[in-house]
Amino acid sequence: MKTLPDLNIGGLKINPPIIQGGMGVKVSASNLAAAVADTGAVGTISAALINDDIKDRKNIASHEAADRTELISFIRKAKSLSKGIIAVNIMLALSSYPALVQAAVEEKADIIFAGAGIPVNLPKLVKGYPVKIVPIVSSPRVAGIICRSWINKYNRPPDAIVVEGPLAGGHLGFSPEQLSGADKTPTLEELVLEVIRITKPYEKAAGKKIPVIAAGGIYNGADIARMLRLGASGVQLGTRFVCTDECDASYKFKQAYLDATEKDVTIIKSPVGMPGRAIYNDFLKRAEKGRIKFKCSYRCLKTCNPAKSQYCIAKALENASLGDLENGFAFAGSNVYRVNKIVPARELINELVEETKTALEAADL
Repeated sequence: MKTLPDLNIGGLKINPPIIQGGMGVKVSASNLAAAVADTGAVGTISAALINDDIKDRKNIASHEAADRTELISFIRKAKSLSKGIIAVNIMLALSSYPALVQAAVEEKADIIFAGAGIPVNLPKLVKGYPVKIVPIVSSPRVAGIICRSWINKYNRPPDAIVVEGPLAGGHLGFSPEQLSGADKTPTLEELVLEVIRITKPYEKAAGKKIPVIAAGGIYNGADIARMLRLGASGVQLGTRFVCTDECDASYKFKQAYLDATEKDVTIIKSPVGMPGRAIYNDFLKRAEKGRIKFKCSYRCLKTCNPAKSQYCIAKALENASLGDLENGFAFAGSNVYRVNKIVPARELINELVEETKTALEAADL
């Protein structure tokens, strides 16, 4: 039986070459990350957090401190449960982004994945720490900007690049016109090939390989094999890991995935100004009809304008993860309707590995 290649991120050898994507709010926390890391894959904690236990809610420092404290507790718990590779996904759109990066490096997270923006100064924020840094991009142009900036300013190329295609769940780096089909949308395959091409000169300049990791719409081993054969060094999946025993979201959140049909998967206009893919429900229907009132004492997302937002997306996502789908909704990838059971994370990984091996062998015949 064919063996899968290692995914090497800055000297970290990962096999199977699978990354569990970060999912917030509190969907992928300590338990899921540790369970995935135990299989040899990368377990990822989402740093998109909500903290209600804050005495001085108008004090920004209080929010940053609370975010730091909770992320630290998540990392420590995950590391106590697993000796595998634990990563943290930190969105640049978070107001507490620098504080969260500092918390991640101090707690010795193995990898920081950074998306929802262009992390031009991430090498500066992690200087002096051994953490591996990996940007998440949706365009080859941005991949080139990051490579050029990091090498020229910090003499540090990315340890890998995650390329997220248009079929991913959550906030998306594509225009509404692209996602609706009005404008041409590049496929994940096209994006992967172009990012690989663009990174070649930077690999030569840095004297090291920059692995490209495919994400968005990866569902089974056939998809993984296809990406590996294109030249991707690994893949990232999010949606499949929600319906695992260890996923930190509530059972009701997982049930929303199991109940979803293909028609339920929709593109929404997020209050933070980006399109997103979600499972349509009554909460989103109410939001379409009018503003759902909320109080905001801290702009947790830089791009959010509370005065104009239809609802508080952070609170809606937290409510959903806790099982209150009447006052929230679930982000999900385009293939969510194909998920039909809840399994242990190790069983899912084993299934993906065997399917990938079978697909690679069939392609070599």
